[in-house]
Amino acid sequence: MQRITITVDDDLLATLDALSARRGYHNRSEALRDILRNTLAMEAESEGQQQGYGVLSYVYEHEKRDLASRLVQTQHSHHDLSVATLHVHINHNDCLEIAVLKGNMGEVRQFADDVIAQRGVRNGHLQCLPGTEEPDAGHAHHHHHHHHHQD
Repeated sequence: MQRITITVDDDLLATLDALSARRGYHNRSEALRDILRNTLAMEAESEGQQQGYGVLSYVYEHEKRDLASRLVQTQHSHHDLSVATLHVHINHNDCLEIAVLKGNMGEVRQFADDVIAQRGVRNGHLQCLPGTEEPDAGHAHHHHHHHHHQD
């Protein structure tokens, strides 16, 4: 990690300190790193070519005419992007779905737009997280095996 020195005007520093306090950062460096990461994620989303992850959350009216089947059809049309989906029954009328997506950020954005644009879907939001540029080839998972003994 590198140490840098920056110069900012008093108003901007006060804004940074207020943001740090509001979000619970322990220091300004943590806040600035997070701001930079968010900026990079937004740029990756706008470029649309970078690989990454998306978390799509939306509330929809499950009784809305054919909405559930239209949502399933949209998901099947983009099955290559879907990693996992969580479905929650909020109340008698509404459901919450959270979809974890992985792939080309332009395609992830298009999928999210297709879902959110459906009549009966409300409060839709996509959070984009850029993927790492490093290849995953050297990454190894260590598996732990548990042995059970019978008495």
